[in-house]
Amino acid sequence: MLQNGIANIVEKHQMIPVVTVHDVNEVDTIAKTILARSVNCVEVTLRSAVAWDAIHVFQEKYGDQLLVGVGTVLTEENVERCSKSKVDFIVSPGLTRNMVKAMDASSIPFLPGVATPSEIVLAMELGCGFLKFFPSNLFGGLEAMRSYGKLFQGIKFCPTGGINSENYKDFLALDNVVSVGGSWLSE
Repeated sequence: MLQNGIANIVEKHQMIPVVTVHDVNEVDTIAKTILARSVNCVEVTLRSAVAWDAIHVFQEKYGDQLLVGVGTVLTEENVERCSKSKVDFIVSPGLTRNMVKAMDASSIPFLPGVATPSEIVLAMELGCGFLKFFPSNLFGGLEAMRSYGKLFQGIKFCPTGGINSENYKDFLALDNVVSVGGSWLSE
């Protein structure tokens, strides 16, 4: 499984803004901030009541300039809605066999989340080689990435959680970190 081409996204977009939109009127400001930083993708989390509306506004107004992904995908129903909405990529904070199966069947590039060695081994068993490491700041951050690089050769990570303007370059300097995600990119 090649995760529906997620490598093409995370390798081209080393910095992925992770945004939680509470008012759709924020979309223009967020998009302009991201674009001004020469970043051409956004992960909109499903953490607010207006998330899907915000996703559609991003797609309609900025879909020609930004890849629009959906984050905090927790259920197979979320994956189905991502398919109907024709989003560019899916990010989940965790993984289960059923979720990975649903994301794979969607044909949408996807990044399942892991934090522990057991979860990474499960992801490998399911054929996933690109993983979100979340929440990085609670599970060892940079030191965990260094250790995981030695243990899980060939696995590439996109750490999120505690990544900021002061430390993102340290993460990107590691061979096993292909991209990073964070809210600082939209602030």
